[in-house]
Amino acid sequence: MRKMKSKLLIVFPILIVMLVFIGFFIPRVTLPSSDTRVILEHTYKTYIVPSCFEESDATNFLEESTLQKAQQLNFKPHSSCTEDALKAEKDRLIVSLLREVGIVDKKWDDW
Repeated sequence: MRKMKSKLLIVFPILIVMLVFIGFFIPRVTLPSSDTRVILEHTYKTYIVPSCFEESDATNFLEESTLQKAQQLNFKPHSSCTEDALKAEKDRLIVSLLREVGIVDKKWDDW
């Protein structure tokens, strides 16, 4: 019984280290979450990300909302600026997982 515990104490940390090591080589895509903040432009049936608003030449028929609602309404990105801002981030698995749990910031978090 004691021998089995000592083997387990050796094997378990080795497996953990191997999984973390492998996580640095496997690629993964991180997408913006459905609750990412966007501005709905109802006149044109488009959405604008906050970082692109100044150059958007928007009308006054606006609403602050989420990416999920914009997609439910079948709104399209207002410009290539919005499309580029919402492009997926290509990371390694470990970094992507850290972004998903909030330890590492995603580029969309400050909107």
